[in-house]
Amino acid sequence: MNDAALIERYKKVRARTEALCAPLEIEDYCIQTMENVSPPKWHLAHVSWFFEMFILVPYAKRYRILREEYAHLFNSYYETAGTFFPRPQRGMLSRPTVQEVYDYRHHIDAAMLELLSNAPELHAADIRQRLQLGMEHEIQHQELMLMDTRYNFSINPLHPVYHRIELPPAAPVPAMGWQAFSAGIVEIGHSGDAFAYDNERPRHKTYVQDFSLATRLVSNAEYLAFIDDNGYERVELWLSDAWRTLKEQRWQAPLYWFKQGSDWMHFDLTGAHALRLDEPVSHLSYYEADAYARWAGKRLPTEAEWEHAASAHSIAGNFLDNGLYVPRPAQPNNTQMFGDLWEWTQSAYLPYPGFRPLPGTLGEYNGKFMSGQMVLRGGCCVTAQDHMRASYRNFFRAADRWMFSGLRLAEDIT
Repeated sequence: MNDAALIERYKKVRARTEALCAPLEIEDYCIQTMENVSPPKWHLAHVSWFFEMFILVPYAKRYRILREEYAHLFNSYYETAGTFFPRPQRGMLSRPTVQEVYDYRHHIDAAMLELLSNAPELHAADIRQRLQLGMEHEIQHQELMLMDTRYNFSINPLHPVYHRIELPPAAPVPAMGWQAFSAGIVEIGHSGDAFAYDNERPRHKTYVQDFSLATRLVSNAEYLAFIDDNGYERVELWLSDAWRTLKEQRWQAPLYWFKQGSDWMHFDLTGAHALRLDEPVSHLSYYEADAYARWAGKRLPTEAEWEHAASAHSIAGNFLDNGLYVPRPAQPNNTQMFGDLWEWTQSAYLPYPGFRPLPGTLGEYNGKFMSGQMVLRGGCCVTAQDHMRASYRNFFRAADRWMFSGLRLAEDIT
């Protein structure tokens, strides 16, 4: 991608973030209903701070910092970049105001465009590399902002609607099929000059046994059968930590499911509605995905199996670009490998053989989280399509379920 294309992509990414905030009322920008989510206002400011911290401050000699205090307020977790405001308390900040945050964004944009139009030759390659990372970082936060907004709205008894849309009709969900893969040495991970996060590298060889992978995601109707079979009450289906979490948090169904009389309802970015049985089941923790797979007599795929299978598919599916913001029912000849929902794997989030984090403070981006988390693959309905790759590794803790997560079954071939 040449410099002119990078500038245009920067403008597009920044504009899309603000467009995603257009449905919000001013009151929506500041709320934080659990420690894992952040207010939209914070997301808007944090992604701007990222460009300031990693590009403008080191490379733009004439850059003027708007407010020194913002570095403390909008640093997320970069220990070597300075102090940061406690994450669970971000929703307590009424100031800076929403308008002041937008002013900050526009201040950053003006400085970034000036620098990119006249990048010093000595540092042009570093600026270009950091710009690509900063744009992908902001795209990640676009997804996070929609995840967090949905959770923030979900606790409101008024069931606020973020996105009013009439969903297109869908054909009946095809029967679950299976695709077999032979044992052997496969290559996974990213190689080449195109952008990828450091946790996707290096490309390397690994061995997979004979296995089969389901041809679509598990649906709400299929997961409801698990619930009706007392799946949340059968200790033999759950890992030890999972059973403890289930009891402590009183799980009885996926996040955002609730009963209205005897009927199951569901809350998403389009509001509250009757459970759409053909949609893939979403907002599952790893624990729930694992328990369902055990109940079904199957298992979750490893990330190597998933990537090996996905590498034969083009990056196409139901993404943020489609403008639906909800997962859609599986359709004939659509395996849902990409888009719709992130898919839990049974693989812990660990470094690949030969992994090297980025140098300096940017090395904190991924590597320090390689403990106590599980890998998800494939993107979802609020992931930008041009953000996705077959090698992309997302990761969350096993009990997390506010992200757009679902499951695909796998089985051993014996």
